[in-house]
Amino acid sequence: MLDVRQFFQTTNPARTLDPQKADDRQLYIDFSEVRGEQIITEIKDLIAFYEPDNPTCTLFTGHIGCGKSTELLKLRAELEAEGFHVVYFESTEDLEVADVDIGDVLLAIARRISQSLEGIDIGDAKGLRGLLQRATKLLMTEIELEAEATVPVPIKTPGMSDISASASTSGEFSLAAGIGKITARAKNDATLRDRLNQFLGPQKNQLVEAINDELLKPAIGQLKQQGKKGLVVIVDNLDRIDNRPKGFGRSQQEYLFIDQHECLQKLHCHKVYTIPLALKFSSEYGLLTARYTDDPKVLPMVPVKRRDGTLCAEGLRLLQQLVLARAMPEQSAPERLAQVSELFERPESLDRLCMVSGGHVRDLLRLLNGWVRKGRTFPLKQEKLEEVIRARRNEMTLQLSADEWALLRQVRQQQKKVGGDDDYQRLIHSRLVFEYRDQGESWFDVNPILLEAEELKES
Repeated sequence: MLDVRQFFQTTNPARTLDPQKADDRQLYIDFSEVRGEQIITEIKDLIAFYEPDNPTCTLFTGHIGCGKSTELLKLRAELEAEGFHVVYFESTEDLEVADVDIGDVLLAIARRISQSLEGIDIGDAKGLRGLLQRATKLLMTEIELEAEATVPVPIKTPGMSDISASASTSGEFSLAAGIGKITARAKNDATLRDRLNQFLGPQKNQLVEAINDELLKPAIGQLKQQGKKGLVVIVDNLDRIDNRPKGFGRSQQEYLFIDQHECLQKLHCHKVYTIPLALKFSSEYGLLTARYTDDPKVLPMVPVKRRDGTLCAEGLRLLQQLVLARAMPEQSAPERLAQVSELFERPESLDRLCMVSGGHVRDLLRLLNGWVRKGRTFPLKQEKLEEVIRARRNEMTLQLSADEWALLRQVRQQQKKVGGDDDYQRLIHSRLVFEYRDQGESWFDVNPILLEAEELKES
């Protein structure tokens, strides 16, 4: 029995699937064959097959909402199956994306690693404790490290005054909790954040060395004694970092991933960072690729059409299954297709939904979720879908200037190419233009939901 309320809940566009969870595995659709590249397999092979004992650094990007987080969680599961200890976290939980510095990122990584490895004896970590102590002293006039589920314990470091640092009830020092209390306050207070970064900036190299020598190397040694092959850190959501200029004029994205590349790469473990797709269209992209061993891995859209305008039947089929699996997770693909008419009054409505999404997974779910909300009962009527499409198109067109419409027309006319200036960056960032792959080559097209707008019609 199909349940419209359950269907509404499973189509929530904000939900990220975790392939490690049995319920989520039923909903997961593997698009790798039609996206044009086996990106997750390539990253896994680099770490697990080619360089298991040498630290690697991978940059991973794509449109926000295209499914990067789900694919990274799949990568985590596959690497864990290969015998690696994987630390995955969403950086937005630790960082203020409008104001990010390299010290923030390094502390967030140190916190998450130490949190994940709290059951492993890594020694005293005196250098890291010393940095925490000095940072706390600097901020003490405005920040109080109050114990919540912990008790304060005085920690002695030679040549330094006492610090009230987090400890477990057993009295053992908790590096993760100590860092967490500092960064949590700094995230929510711009003044504290600025003071912390002024302190950490000149000491970033010492911070990297302390993380390597006192956290990563001993932890990896302990993990290998336990039969693990190594440590992988996956830092998600760094692609959401704002592109506003820093105080010295450099854009925040270029500052972090280009200017501070050494700090990001020097951490002595395998690293995967998400980066903003807009960097691909920056004038500094050549400098970015020169700073890293490998070019950024791009997760493209699921194609519904090919570059020549013909239908991509396999992409459409997989998107159909993404929709149907949310209503009938336990059934096989043929069984789901046999029941399309129970979900939709007109079976072709499913094709319409998939095509207008442009293969953007979150946009598809957003449209579908809105359709279910308006329809309320099965089978869903196409007229309600068209209402949702028109409303979404209206919201998107309101933000567009005449110059931007002109750029969109150029994308359609100039062999599916996109330039590298700021205007085109905005089109990409706002999901007005999508990137696809065909035999290793990128091509671009206007978000299909805009194609029926009057402004895009040929004069």
